[in-house]
Amino acid sequence: MNLSPSQTAFAKRILSTVGYDWGHWTRTVMYRECKALIRELGPERLDAMEISAGDKFQQLPFRSFTEMNYPEYDICKDRLPGEFDLIIADQVWEHLLWPYRATRNVHAMLRPGGYFLVTTPFLIRRHEIPYDCTRWTEMGMKHFLAECGFDIERIRTWSWGNRACIKANFSRWARRGWFGSLRNEPDFPVTVWALAQN
Repeated sequence: MNLSPSQTAFAKRILSTVGYDWGHWTRTVMYRECKALIRELGPERLDAMEISAGDKFQQLPFRSFTEMNYPEYDICKDRLPGEFDLIIADQVWEHLLWPYRATRNVHAMLRPGGYFLVTTPFLIRRHEIPYDCTRWTEMGMKHFLAECGFDIERIRTWSWGNRACIKANFSRWARRGWFGSLRNEPDFPVTVWALAQN
């Protein structure tokens, strides 16, 4: 059955009112936890920048918010002249040809005591936008960030995984819907995220 765009939008509104989750199942827990981390930092006191901002974090009440979109803004070679309290890279680092260079640039743009929040996929299919290069485990991410200049003692990492979610995403980008389990199975990480303090 093919629906027109207006019929599709109407169906989505109806299903959303009865609790259907249209979000990417792979990111549900990650977004919940990352927003909680930012709220703990007190976003109203933070000058934030997001690389390739979506709609998940820019709605938080930051003191200021700057959006720079990759690949037009190439974090691997470009640094902004300002300094930030928080830089967010949500599902971008796996696409970078030079992630070490990019992370060194982030480190240089953070104020003393500033934070870098980076989220990446792990056990999901390849998706070239425009490239798909790298995956990190929690331990790999922590040591990668330390190699880029962050103090390893000031880096926290997390992950979330679920076998059913992995299977559902083999052939399409699955939505959580009503029944997508959020049970964490640590041996099957779907997403990995880290908060590193400068």
